[in-house]
Amino acid sequence: MTNLTDTPDFQLKRTASGRLQLVDANGQTHDGVMPVRAFPIAAPDEGISLVSTEGHELAWIAQLQALPGDMRTLLEDELALRDFVPEIRQLKSVSSFGTPSIWTVATDRGDTSFVLKGEEDIRRLAGRALLIAGSEGVQYSVPDIGALDRASRKLLERFL
Repeated sequence: MTNLTDTPDFQLKRTASGRLQLVDANGQTHDGVMPVRAFPIAAPDEGISLVSTEGHELAWIAQLQALPGDMRTLLEDELALRDFVPEIRQLKSVSSFGTPSIWTVATDRGDTSFVLKGEEDIRRLAGRALLIAGSEGVQYSVPDIGALDRASRKLLERFL
C-alpha cells in the first residue's frame, strides 16, 4: 500500500473503457481502481483510499490538494460520479407533518420528491448543515438551514 505524503509514487489514468488504472511503484498495473472517501461529508478532500476491485487498499491520499493537477482532476471527476448528494435549495411541499411523509423539493440537480420514513432520517451536521435520507437511499444535503427561504425553514422546523 502506498501512503501519499508529498509526490505520488504511482500513476493514475483512465483506460479506453473509462475505468481508472493505477500503476504502482513496482510497475504493477491495477485495473478498475475505485476512489473511496474516508469522510465524505465532514472532510471530502481528506483521506481518500484507492481500492482494487477486490476491495484491497492500494494507495492512501491524505489530501486531495497534494496531488498533481491532472491526477487531482481525474480523481475529482471519478469521485463526482460516485458521490450523488443533491443539495436541497427549497422545500416546496410536505404531504404531512408526521412520518412517513412525501417531500417535494428543489435541488441543485432539479426538482424531485422522496419519502421521509422518520425524523431520525434527518441528521444534524457541523454548523447549520443537515443530511436527509430519502427512503430510496439517496442522501440530500442542506449545507446551511439559514440559507433556505422562510417557507422552507418553517416546513423543516416541524421535523427538527
